[in-house]
Amino acid sequence: MTEAKSGGCCCGAVRFTARVKGGHMDACHCTTCRQWSAGPFMGVEVSDLVIEKDTGLGVWESSEWAERLFCKLCGSSFGYRTRDGSFVTLSAFAFDEPLSEPLGVEVYIDSKPATYAFAGETKKMTGAELMAMFGGN
Repeated sequence: MTEAKSGGCCCGAVRFTARVKGGHMDACHCTTCRQWSAGPFMGVEVSDLVIEKDTGLGVWESSEWAERLFCKLCGSSFGYRTRDGSFVTLSAFAFDEPLSEPLGVEVYIDSKPATYAFAGETKKMTGAELMAMFGGN
């Protein structure tokens, strides 16, 4: 099992620990992620998420089945999870120490603007392919 890593928001009002799983970073190009994080959301799937300090914790119910985690004090957007808790991803850049996981998957590739591209080879999935993987949610 991987070691728990710590992180949080910019102002310190939210602190967490979690275990990174999957071995790679994901980039989501959906419209909601791009508006919410001011660019593609770069996340890593995690397990064993523990919110150790929740002074500024905000939860936005962004759809019928998912919610976004952010700090109400400094505005940092740092997490996404299904409401049932079966899938949790945190911003790869919200951890205290830089992660070594490479970019491996780009989702909602059919929503990605033509104005940017990532270097290197990644697995690319459309929004429909991703929704099918999650059972149509």
